[in-house]
Amino acid sequence: MDFFTNCGKIRFYCWDTAGQEKFGGLRDGYYIHGQCAIIMFDVTARLTYKNVPTWHRDLCRVCENIPIVLCGNKVDVKNRQVKAKQVTFHRKKNLQYYEISAKSNYNFEKPFLYLARKLAGDPNLHFVESPALAPPEVHIDLAAQQQHEAELAAAASQPLPDDDDDAFE
Repeated sequence: MDFFTNCGKIRFYCWDTAGQEKFGGLRDGYYIHGQCAIIMFDVTARLTYKNVPTWHRDLCRVCENIPIVLCGNKVDVKNRQVKAKQVTFHRKKNLQYYEISAKSNYNFEKPFLYLARKLAGDPNLHFVESPALAPPEVHIDLAAQQQHEAELAAAASQPLPDDDDDAFE
């Protein structure tokens, strides 16, 4: 995927390694020589968030010190199962976190912009035009999402839970 920035074009070669654990043994092969990563979970499926620490650990074992973004996807779905305040892993590991909706294109560019800035070593890098995206398949309730993100911001000032990680019932 190509993005055009004030510093020139940046191309991300994106490998979707799939979350299914049956492919677990193959994932390391995709990670080798990775320069950055997006760890994605589904806010409508708790199990996907519970897998985040495993994906992060494996990634860090193969790729040392690459920029990593955590994304909670499907924030367009009404009946969200992983609440904003339950998302704490990024704080424990000092990762950037974004709430996104691939189907509505909401925040689609945010993880790529963050990674481009890290890779270029330029915090002022910006996109000068948007990539051509498919039209949104759904529309997001922006008011509800702004409420979720306000909860996320409020949660950031609270002490981290001292559980092993994110065991929700």
